[in-house]
Parts: sequence; C-alpha cells; structure tokens
Amino acid sequence: MTDLFEAAHLGDLHLPNRLVMAPMTRNRAGADGVPTELMAAYYAQRASAGLIIAEAATPNAVGLTYPHIPAIYDAAHIAGWRRVTGAVRAAGGRMFLQLQHGGRVGHPDNSGHTPLAPSPVPLPDTVHTAAGPRPAVEPREMTLREIRSTVADFATAARNAITAGFAGVEVHGANGYLLHQFLGQGTNRRTDAYGGPVAHRIRFLVEVVEAVAAAIGPQRVGVRISPGVTANGMDEGDTSAIYPALVHALAGRGLAYVHVVFADPDQPLFHEVRRAWGGTLIANPVLGWGQPLPADGGRAAGERLLAAGADLISLGRPFLANPDLVERLRTGAPVNQVREAYLMYVGGETGYTDYPMLADALVH
Repeated sequence: MTDLFEAAHLGDLHLPNRLVMAPMTRNRAGADGVPTELMAAYYAQRASAGLIIAEAATPNAVGLTYPHIPAIYDAAHIAGWRRVTGAVRAAGGRMFLQLQHGGRVGHPDNSGHTPLAPSPVPLPDTVHTAAGPRPAVEPREMTLREIRSTVADFATAARNAITAGFAGVEVHGANGYLLHQFLGQGTNRRTDAYGGPVAHRIRFLVEVVEAVAAAIGPQRVGVRISPGVTANGMDEGDTSAIYPALVHALAGRGLAYVHVVFADPDQPLFHEVRRAWGGTLIANPVLGWGQPLPADGGRAAGERLLAAGADLISLGRPFLANPDLVERLRTGAPVNQVREAYLMYVGGETGYTDYPMLADALVH
C-alpha cells in the first residue's frame, strides 16, 4: 500500500513525501495585499511538507474578500511573494499558489468595489471588514465582458505567480467563492451560456483553467473542488451531476492535479471523481472543523484516503499548529492542538509562527 512518507512526482516536481500543506487564509499580508516577512517565516517553518499550497491570493482588486488577504496582480505583490518562495526554497520546500476570486464574498469597505458574482444573489451572512462585520451587499451580475476580463486576470495572475518563484498554481473552485458560485444553482441564476444546465454552469471554471494552463503550462496547474460543501451560503442543488461533468471536462488536459476538499472515502462521489480523473488526486480528509485535532494529527484519515485511491493528502489545521508535522506523523509524536480559532485571522506572530517544534520540547 502507498505510504504517506513515500516520495512522489507532480509533473516534473519531485515531492519527498505525500503530505501537502493545504491553503489556509491567515490574514497576515499588508493592507495593500503584499506578503510580509512574517509570512515568509511561517511558510519556511513548514517546508518539510511534500508540497505547500500557499493561501488564497486574489487575481484582481474586485476579487478581494477580507482585509489583509494577499494578492498577485502587481509588481509589489510579486516581489513580496518572491521573498516567501525564496525562504521556502532555502528550507528545502516546494510551493504552489492558490488563486481565488471572492465573487459575492467581498465588500466595498475591503476592495473599494461592489462585488461581482454570477447573479445578484447576496451572501446570506455578514462580511468581515477592518471596521468589523458588515451586512453583505448585493453583488452585481457579471457581464460577458467582465467574465472574459476575469478569465484574463486569472491567466495574468498565474504568470505573476511563476515570476514570483512558485512551481505552479491552484485554481480555487471551492468553498463558496466565485468559481464555485458559478457551479451552484442557488448562486447562479443566469439564463445565458454560463447558467442553467450543468454544461453551462461549469463553463466559467473550465475557461479559467484553460486560460491559466495556456499561460504557464498545464503541468503547473491544479484545481480545487468541494463537492457538496455549503460554506459561504452555497447551495449546489445537483452536486452529483456537477462534479463528474466538471472532472470529465478537465480530464485529458495534462493538469497537475485535482484537489478534493473534505474527501470522504465512504461517499460514492469521491470514487466517481477518482474514476473520472486519471491524473494526480489530492484528497483533504474530514477532521471536524472546530473540533480538536485527532491525536494522530490526521495520519489515519490520510491513510484511508490513500487506500481509497488518492495520491497525495492535504492537511490544513494540523500543519497550522505543527510546523514539523511530517516528522511528528512519521514518528508518532504528539501533535500540538490549534489555539483559539480567532488567532487564525488576527495578525502577528501569536498563533502563527510561535507553535513549538519537537526539538524545542527536547531542549526544554
């Protein structure tokens, strides 16, 4: 059976193990979206992961979700990310960058723009801003011209990511953000070529992936999906029809991987995706959001997914709380628990770069 600690290949990229650090928003960028030295330290601490997928970076100004989210659309962003990728390479690591447009998950107080979305259906929740939570605003339905320009912005962001030193990018089609909004019946009420039947609702995501692959090469492009996930008010409606069609549309393009969020080997849809996708499949196990981490740090859940056909296993909170997670899982050492959830997003070193490593415990 495949082992979590076996080496693997992702296109031309050699991975020393099959553990992937999942992308996690941490709100530590500057107010202008420029990555910071603190972010470089955070990712370098976790460079023993087979692959790091860096947190969501916005490809344009209107796509911004929350304060202090990194971006990748101008020269200052590229320079900031170059410091991060340089620190990770120096520590022996490899990185992809996740590209995320928030769609209706945004606010004029954050971006200076009215959010864009497939349809004018507001987020059924508040949006965090620098001044605190604000009621969500009604997004503006994207015109065909704005759809085309957004596709182009993703392609430019991908080229910027390569310039910044990333090995590739992950197109974020999950968790209720713009590309996912196009997939769901509850958020996409269009009657044109981008709405209605499944073949139309998957069109925008497929066009983004095509453009990004053309810009930087398909072997440098992954796609994240979250079948059935209701985050950010998502209502897909016909989940079982969306994802086989989407994965079939992406198959055969030479992409680096498909990344399934909250993958469950007991659910038939996971196996449908595996059968439809002949390339590398990254699976992110269900560990219970808001619950304590399992004592084994997610190792058993990851091994179940490998046995069910996944090639690589992504872990989020275990890597957040354990910079040396790979060594802890390899040796069976105890894992750090995640501190108060609010520390994920408040900025600064606390709950970010100050989690202890095993070597620290031995010294003390």
